[in-house]
Amino acid sequence: MTSHLPRPDRADGTSQTDRTDRIAQTEQAAQTEWTEHVLVRDGVRLSCRDWGDWGGGGGRGGRGGETGPHGPVVPADGTGPAGPPRSLLLLHGLAGQAGEWDALARLLRADGHRVVALDQRGHGASERRPADTSRAAYVADIIAVLDDPELGLACGPGGLPPVLVGQSYGGHAAFLAAAAHSSRLAGAVLVEAGPGPAEPGVPEEIAGWLRAWPVPFPSREAAAAYLGGGPVGDGWAGGLEQRDGGWWPRFDPEVMVASLAENSGRDWWAEWAAIGVPLLSVIGEKGIVEGDEYDGMARLQPGLRGACLPGAGHDLHLERPDVLHELVARFLDELPR
Repeated sequence: MTSHLPRPDRADGTSQTDRTDRIAQTEQAAQTEWTEHVLVRDGVRLSCRDWGDWGGGGGRGGRGGETGPHGPVVPADGTGPAGPPRSLLLLHGLAGQAGEWDALARLLRADGHRVVALDQRGHGASERRPADTSRAAYVADIIAVLDDPELGLACGPGGLPPVLVGQSYGGHAAFLAAAAHSSRLAGAVLVEAGPGPAEPGVPEEIAGWLRAWPVPFPSREAAAAYLGGGPVGDGWAGGLEQRDGGWWPRFDPEVMVASLAENSGRDWWAEWAAIGVPLLSVIGEKGIVEGDEYDGMARLQPGLRGACLPGAGHDLHLERPDVLHELVARFLDELPR
């Protein structure tokens, strides 16, 4: 299975202060591009970043853009997708948050797609300490978001079903949702996620790492440096909140530990085999999905599309969002219509 550990990035030649200013500027710009949408399932608050679709406005139908009978009207200058626009739900990994997807969401929205990113239960702006941290609860949350009438993802542009995109533990939730609800989806993209069992000691390693964070961090730049530096550290630091004299994670480490419990001592190959939609697997050369696991995935899903990014690690969505976008865009263009 997957973990969500940051990996150090190569030095990029920028100072700590430069990186902090870049984070702040990026966040300020992003907040004008999406709107928060909140729904409640079984008493659990679920917060989404609604990026809308082509046209620049958040919300269903691309507020701020022109729409037609089959969704947003994409310009004739080639800025839209080669295939029809799709609805996409983006799912972050363990201890992450929806903002990790901002770069990819921006690119996909520019392609004409309907894009929403979910803060999964226990994370970000969603319920901080949910009682139920089972895999089934995470899957049920995904379906609730797809079914929310205000978001309108279940029947996307042109009446096409949605596509799930998930990284690490979010990719795990995505393929479990695809296994249980294939008829509801057009496809799924899994970034550094697979059905194999957690290696012995990995859940405990993740738990120890999360509990050891020296919180509160005195500054965003200090957090980014501790969390790996470069785009990975910036991405993780972007999920912190400022309160009580410092910068704190927007999750409870014990909730994260509880969320990992089901992955101890079991695999999910039966669920993987049950998936009935097209799949794309994107892994990093320095990631955690080994060759044997990927080979097993391909044997059980002969139509699996796959790509390995040279030099990339587990958080490749933060390291290489442009390359990931190209792979996702191609996958969406090739889906059945």
